[in-house]
Amino acid sequence: MSTAAPRPIRFVHQGQIQEVKDLPPTTTVLQWLREQAHCTGTKEGCAEGDCGACTVVVGESDPDTGAWRQKTVNACIQFLPTLDGKALVTVEDLQQPGSDQLHPCQQAMVDCHGSQCGFCTPGFVMSLWDVYQHHEQAPSRADLADALSGNLCRCTGYRPILDAGQKMYEAPREVFSTSALLSQLNSLNASSPQGLVYEGPSCTDSDQRSRFFAPRSLAELAALRQAMPQARLLAGSTDIGLWVNKQFKALGDIIYLGNVAELQAIMEIASQQGQPAMLDIGAAVTLEQAWQTLATHMPALREIWLRFASPPVRNAGTLVGNLANGSPIGDSAPILLALDATLVLRQGQATRQLPLSAFYLDYMKNTLLAGEFIQSVQVPVIGAQDAGVLRAYKISKRRDSDISAVCAGLYIELDGDRITAARLAWGGMAATARRASQAEAALVGQNWSEATLRQAQAALARDFQPMTDLRATRDYRIKVAANLLERLWLETRPIHPLRPQDVQVWPAAAA
Repeated sequence: MSTAAPRPIRFVHQGQIQEVKDLPPTTTVLQWLREQAHCTGTKEGCAEGDCGACTVVVGESDPDTGAWRQKTVNACIQFLPTLDGKALVTVEDLQQPGSDQLHPCQQAMVDCHGSQCGFCTPGFVMSLWDVYQHHEQAPSRADLADALSGNLCRCTGYRPILDAGQKMYEAPREVFSTSALLSQLNSLNASSPQGLVYEGPSCTDSDQRSRFFAPRSLAELAALRQAMPQARLLAGSTDIGLWVNKQFKALGDIIYLGNVAELQAIMEIASQQGQPAMLDIGAAVTLEQAWQTLATHMPALREIWLRFASPPVRNAGTLVGNLANGSPIGDSAPILLALDATLVLRQGQATRQLPLSAFYLDYMKNTLLAGEFIQSVQVPVIGAQDAGVLRAYKISKRRDSDISAVCAGLYIELDGDRITAARLAWGGMAATARRASQAEAALVGQNWSEATLRQAQAALARDFQPMTDLRATRDYRIKVAANLLERLWLETRPIHPLRPQDVQVWPAAAA
C-alpha cells in the first residue's frame, strides 16, 4: 500500500494552481470545466472520445529535459486526477492576456468560414492550436487531415477547416509563453514528490470512499497491485471512461499507471543468439508513442498507426492497455500476434514472460493472476534485410477514427519462392484476436503461388466462424478476410508484385 497521505488533486489552469477535493475520482475533466470552473467553451458531444468537441490540451514538464510538452486529449473521458501535476489549456486560454485579438488559428477559422453551427469549433480550434505549437510552418493538407481526424464536423465540411489550418500560418507568429507554466509545474512536483493518493466523497450507501492511487515507481505499483488485486488498473481511460459515461459503472479503487516512470520507456533490445532485435514497450507508453516507434522501425505499420483511433485517443490510451482490454476488434493485438510479441507480466517482485498468443482465453478473459499486471510488451522488429514480409490491413466504414470490422496482421517468411513460416492474425473474426492456424499450415512449406493462396483461403474459412453485428455480417467478414489474404499475395508474389500505390486509394498512405 502507498504510504503517502491523501491530498487534493493539484494542476495548473488559467494561470492558477487549482486544488480539487470532494469530487468522485471518476469526475471527468470536461465535467470539472463546465460545472466547477464554469468554462463552457469545451463541449460535450458523444461523451466517448469520438467527436472531438471536448478536445483540450494537457501540458507537462519533460522529466528528462525540463522542456514544455503538450498533447491533445478528449476531456470527456479523462478522469480529473490524471491531471495532477500537469497543466490544462482550453479554448478560453488562446488569446493573449489583455488582448482582444483572436489567436491566428481562431481568426483563420473566421476568415475561411470554417464554422456554421459552431458546436464542434472549439475542439477543432484546440487541435489546430496544437498543430500550430508543434509546427513552425504550415503542414501539408494530408498532415492536417491526420491531425484533425479526431474532430468531426457535420455542418461545414472539412475543406474550409483545412484551409484555416494553412491560413493560420500567414499571420505574424504568435508565441505561447511556457516559462510561467513550467515554473508552476516544477513547484507542484517539488511540493508533492510522492505519488498521488486521492479520496473521493463517501458513497451514499456506505462510508466507503473511492480512492485514486497514482504511484510514481514500478516497485510501488507492484506493491499496490498485490495489496489491492481487485482495484481497477487505469492507463489512458479511453475505454474505461466509457464504462462510467455510458454504462454508469462504479469503478471502486483505481490504480493509475500513467505516472510510473519505468513504464513510460521504450527500450531497444539488440538481436542476440539468433533472436531478432526487439522493442520493449512499457505499459504506460501511449499509443501514439508506441505506434510511431513501431512504424519507424517497420514502415509497413504506418497506415495502421495513422488509422488507429485519433490523435487525442492515441495521446491518452496505451498500447499495453489496448492489449489488456482484450477486445476482439482492437487493432493492436492482430498486428502484434503476427509479430510474435511477448508480454512481460509482473506480480510483486516476480516477473514472467508469456507469448501474446497464449494470453487470451475467451471473450474479454485472459491469463492474468490475482495481483498481476502487464509490465511491458516485447515486439520483434522485422528489418528490411530480413526474409519476413509484414502487412497490416484495417477494414472499417470510415477511414479515420473508426472501429474495425476486420483487422489483419499478416507475416510470412520466404526462402526464394518457398514459404518457411507464416503468422496470420485477425481481429473481428472470433471472440478474441487470434491466429489462423489452418491457413498458416496451408502456406508453410509451399511455394508462394496462386494455387497456394487458394488453399490458404479455403483453410481460412475453416479457421473462423465470425458473428454478424452492426459493423459487418458474418459472410462479409469471411469474404473480406479472404480478400485481404489475396491482397497480401498480390503485393508479395514473386513475379510482378503490385506496388503500394496500385492497391491503395489514398495517395498519402501509399507514399
